[in-house]
Amino acid sequence: MPSHPQINAAQLARLVGLAGGPAIIDVRNDEDFAADPRLIPGSIRRDFATVATWAPDFAGKQAVVSCQRGAKLSEGVAAWLRNEGIAAENLEGGFEAWVASSFPLVRTAKLPKRDPKGRTVWVTRARPKIDRIACPWLIRRFIDTDAVILFVQASEVNGVAERFSATPFDIEDVFFSHRGERCTFDTMLDEFGLESEPLRRLATIVRAADTARLDIVPEAAGLLAVSLGLSRNFRDDLEQLDAAMGIYDAFYRWCRDASEETHNWPTPKRGG
Repeated sequence: MPSHPQINAAQLARLVGLAGGPAIIDVRNDEDFAADPRLIPGSIRRDFATVATWAPDFAGKQAVVSCQRGAKLSEGVAAWLRNEGIAAENLEGGFEAWVASSFPLVRTAKLPKRDPKGRTVWVTRARPKIDRIACPWLIRRFIDTDAVILFVQASEVNGVAERFSATPFDIEDVFFSHRGERCTFDTMLDEFGLESEPLRRLATIVRAADTARLDIVPEAAGLLAVSLGLSRNFRDDLEQLDAAMGIYDAFYRWCRDASEETHNWPTPKRGG
C-alpha cells in the first residue's frame, strides 16, 4: 500500500460529476498540456511553480492533483497542499493513467476564456425550465465547477455576452444551442467530447422533456413535471438553479447506477 495519500483513475472516475466531489487540479507543464490539451472533467489547470500563491483557494476542500504521470509535479503539489491543511491526494499514474483507462475527457478548444478569478462565464435567457437548467448543471459538474451563470432578458443575452465576456447558450443563432432535433445539452456533450453512457442517457431524457417528445423515454415526463414545478416555486432564477442541481444529480446517478433497479410495494412476503 502507498505510504502517502493517493487515488487511482477508477476511484476518481466514480467521484467525477458528483456533488461534493474533490477539486481536481491539473498541474501538467505547458509542453505536456500542449501535446494533449484535454482535461479530466471538472478539473482546472494551475501552475505547479506558484502553488504557494493559489493553495489558499482550495482551503476547506478535498483535492486531487494530476500531472502527466503522477510523479514529481503532482506529488510535490499535493504535499504542499497538505502542508496548508488541505486534504490532497495524488492521482496515481497521472493524466496518462486516466487516458489509458478511456475515461471521459473535456476537449478545451471550445472552452470559454476564464475571467480574472479563473471562472468561465455563461449567459442565457431568464426563467429557465429544462435545457437552461440542465446545461448549467453539466457545466458545473463536468466542465467548470465555479462557472458563473447569468440569467437575463432574452433580448439582452447577446449584449450581455459581449459586454461581460460571457458565452451565450440556448438561444437562437449562437454556437451552444439546439441543432436540428438535438438540444443544447446534446451540443455541449458533442463539443466538449463528454462521451459516457450515463450522460448520453441523461441527454435523451433532457431532449425528450425539452422538446415535448415525452414518448421517447418514460422518465422525460417526470423531468418535465419537476422542472415546471420548480419554475413556479422560485421567482429567482439562481435559487431555482440551486434547487434543481440536486434533481439533476439524482437523474445522473439513476442513469449511471440505478436504471435497472425497480421498487415495489408491498414487498413480497417470504414463502408467498
